[in-house]
Amino acid sequence: MGRKPRIEYAGAVYHVMSRGNRRERIFRTGEDHELFLDTLGEACDRCGWRVHAFALMGNHYHLLIETPEANLVDGMRRLQGTYTKRFNLRHKLWGHLFQSRYKALVVDPAGDYFSTVASYIHLNPARAKCFDLDKGGLQDYAWSSYPVYMDPPKRPEWLRVERTLGNLGLSDDRAGRQEYRRYMQKRVLEIACSENPSGVDERWALIRKGWAFGGDDFRSQLQEVLDGVMDGNRRESYSGEPVKIHDEREAERLLVEGLKRLKVDDADLVSLKKGDSRKKVVAWIIRKKTSVKNEWIVQRLQMGRASNLSRYVKDVDEAKEGSLWELREMMK
Repeated sequence: MGRKPRIEYAGAVYHVMSRGNRRERIFRTGEDHELFLDTLGEACDRCGWRVHAFALMGNHYHLLIETPEANLVDGMRRLQGTYTKRFNLRHKLWGHLFQSRYKALVVDPAGDYFSTVASYIHLNPARAKCFDLDKGGLQDYAWSSYPVYMDPPKRPEWLRVERTLGNLGLSDDRAGRQEYRRYMQKRVLEIACSENPSGVDERWALIRKGWAFGGDDFRSQLQEVLDGVMDGNRRESYSGEPVKIHDEREAERLLVEGLKRLKVDDADLVSLKKGDSRKKVVAWIIRKKTSVKNEWIVQRLQMGRASNLSRYVKDVDEAKEGSLWELREMMK
């Protein structure tokens, strides 16, 4: 099965999440938490990363990080590899610590997308009921960035708070921090009063399951980056929603180019026969170059039922001479 492609570019912002192998704990003691944060600080120094929020949650962690250079993959390899070695040495263990690949959601730094992800991370201890929601507060959970948001002298150099606060119209001063405290405590109360704590904010589902979190323009820009990532690589090596979107964009490009070569207007597709030779060769090249579904091809080319497409493509493959063969060579 293909993997989701990694999207890297200078200035990218990611929500990174990784779980322990077999969902086992990756933090057993307070010293483990401190060890991870020390290792994270080293990765930030080496890679130039800026961390905007974090939460260490027993068997997984969340990070909101900014990469001034396009080095997410290299930095994550160092972070998780180094921590695994140190954790195993501390506990006299060996083998994998983390489960498969880490998740990296690309985040739009504009609007409220960024602050929504920061809040989502800071509210993880509340959703997991790591403290008494009726009596306590987020500051009672020591292993997230929220307590040090409220206490500047304790912040590590690699933690940045200005963008999270700024996107909410707040400043990093006493008044701004107090307002952020009130805002977050209100969100904690929403979780405490909800029968579905994980669904208090409908946008959280997009954070958990999506590949990008942002506006339409942002997602469109990411698709252009993704096109560059996949260019020259094996298409079958990748899977997931962004690849589906990439394939449909590529299929549309091939269709437009194919019709142009054949001197056929898009509007003419309705009037042409479903099995028209020109439609067949365009469908053939799309099937060869992308993994879009048959339904997409026959609907776009006005070719009738999807069950007929394999026969149409086979006709083009097996053509040895005649007009169909000539059209296929033109498509090549």
